[in-house]
Amino acid sequence: MLYLLFEYLHKHYDFPGLRLFQYLTFRSSLSIILSLIITTVYGRRIIDYLHSKQVGETVRNLGLEGQMQKQGTPTMGGIMILMGILIPTLLFANITNIYVILMIVTTLWMGAIGFLDDYIKVFKKNKEGLAGRFKVVGQVGLAIIVGCTMYFHPNIVVRQTVDETVKVDTTKVQSIAPMVLRKKGETYYYTQDVKSTKTNLPFYKNNEFDYAKVVKFLGEGYEKYAFIVFLAFVIVIVTAVSNGANLTDGIDGLATGTSAIIGITMGIFAYVSGNTVMADYLNIMYIPNSGELIIFAAAFIGACIGFLWYNSYPAQIFMGDTGSLTIGGIIAVFAIMTRKELLIPIICGVFLVEVLSVSLQVTYFKYTKKRFGEGRRIFLMSPLHHHYQKKGYHEAKIVTRFWIIGILLAVIAFVTLKLR
Repeated sequence: MLYLLFEYLHKHYDFPGLRLFQYLTFRSSLSIILSLIITTVYGRRIIDYLHSKQVGETVRNLGLEGQMQKQGTPTMGGIMILMGILIPTLLFANITNIYVILMIVTTLWMGAIGFLDDYIKVFKKNKEGLAGRFKVVGQVGLAIIVGCTMYFHPNIVVRQTVDETVKVDTTKVQSIAPMVLRKKGETYYYTQDVKSTKTNLPFYKNNEFDYAKVVKFLGEGYEKYAFIVFLAFVIVIVTAVSNGANLTDGIDGLATGTSAIIGITMGIFAYVSGNTVMADYLNIMYIPNSGELIIFAAAFIGACIGFLWYNSYPAQIFMGDTGSLTIGGIIAVFAIMTRKELLIPIICGVFLVEVLSVSLQVTYFKYTKKRFGEGRRIFLMSPLHHHYQKKGYHEAKIVTRFWIIGILLAVIAFVTLKLR
């Protein structure tokens, strides 16, 4: 909102200093600062309020050291994260930008699902919370909104190189922008901003993958099925990452710190993808108008770090599903919009391992029970962080080591931009 206000004042009155709001770096700096202030300064008040309302965590005794000491710790702290994300974004981002609108919708949508789950657990005294099938329906619903918007909205395009000697087939794209002549070194070439189902593919020479090619075996005209394939990928990514973040939120500071690292990574990806010079240098897909996502990414990073102030060991508040489901949904949608979703197994490697540990544990237990009459386990307990707790590691050490792994995975993700 402030962005639009200062943009209007600059155009009509030209006050000195108003041009600062045109710079993404300036607005993203304000965004992260305000987000930190909201989550740290006002976070204390939210914790006290939740204490007064007795909104405490009900802990199941799983035999983990120090676990029962967390009984009664305020939960639903994800409200702090939502405030830390939404307020700076609404103030400093261009809220008419379709990418920003989608991220706001994602935050509110997933926040509502998580809040409902926490509300049922805390106030209805139902430990199971919202039924899993309803969570999945909510995640799929968000994925459909994001997928349809990405595919049909005229302002969501990518810039592609077009040989001036080649006639563009307008039946294969949904909108055609005028070709622009550009120069790189001594070479001249044309570019166009077009609708596309392409995304960035790591470790591949041309660094691009078209979802339509998944159904290329159907023969001529396979491109018309691109939307179905793309939507299926979006649904899988949103549900997987959202649930992965939810499973990772098991010990103090693990999900919050890991998400902050992922947020920094995604913010850098948004910057290079929305900058013509950087995108050209790295030879990755340039996405017009996506630079505004940096403001949202800054707010997300600030909210996670600010929440970590109170969520680090020993935690004074838990984010609950209000925070974990929202964080996972944000990361998934952000990656899809910056066309980096195929990097998620690397960027969100910690989430992936946590999900795999649960899947392997459950599958192996059922298999051995059916075959031998007695269920056996691969891990002492799943998700994986509980396995290490059972082995005697202090949870602060587990969290720190998972953060280090998260940083390593982020560096690997950056390396993929040039490693082909």
